[in-house]
Amino acid sequence: MRGDWLILIDPPGSGPHNMALDSALLRAAEEDGLCTLRLYAWDPPTLSCGRNEPALRRYDRSAIAARALAVVRRPTGGRAVWHDREVTYAVAAPVEVFGSLRQTYREIHAMLAAALTALGAHVLLAADRPAAGVGAGACFASAAGGEVVAATGGGGKVVGSAQVRGDGAFLQHGSVLLTAGQDVVAAVTQGDADAPSATGLADLLPPNRATWPEVSAAIHRAATARWGAPVATGELPGRVRAWAAELLPRFCDPAWTWRR
Repeated sequence: MRGDWLILIDPPGSGPHNMALDSALLRAAEEDGLCTLRLYAWDPPTLSCGRNEPALRRYDRSAIAARALAVVRRPTGGRAVWHDREVTYAVAAPVEVFGSLRQTYREIHAMLAAALTALGAHVLLAADRPAAGVGAGACFASAAGGEVVAATGGGGKVVGSAQVRGDGAFLQHGSVLLTAGQDVVAAVTQGDADAPSATGLADLLPPNRATWPEVSAAIHRAATARWGAPVATGELPGRVRAWAAELLPRFCDPAWTWRR
């Protein structure tokens, strides 16, 4: 694949920190042509809503407060995800690296499927089908075409992703579930909520393989083999760090989180 890649393996961060940094990586792809694969986790566990999701109508803020849940709104589209026991990935690069939105979506998921297959998980890419609308509930309630699903046991969704396109670049990030654990979304949904159709890697792999270090290392190896990404991890450029700091207040602001 085209492009010189930066690999970032980050410690756990808050929802606003993670979303600000992913957004800054999109800007770096737009302005500098930087290609990045970032792997990270969340501390504290956080409920994220899609950029255009009707969160005010969809989710019960009283129930969220009663559970003391952290909430953030993503810069990407899609539906709500509970981020806890997972490996989160973010890929930001110029659009010409992978092509159209659909081509990019499938290529990134093909890399992730290769990583999980190498660990011993029986997964495949879901058949093409229309994506559910942003008002349709949790991200893991159903799989869109090209997403990574279990090949057995009902085909539960293993990876949930969302993408946004900027000025000649894209950001795609998503959750690789270590455990299914998406019931929190249904618990804070107002009205009827579809049951999550999620499968964690703990259901597909031996316990010693369904861990953050094992899965993140497998994703790194797959990106190296498929995209020519470096074996060594890199350091975040200083100006990208500064951009993330500028963006952080937006993702901390309840007016952004609950803007619709």
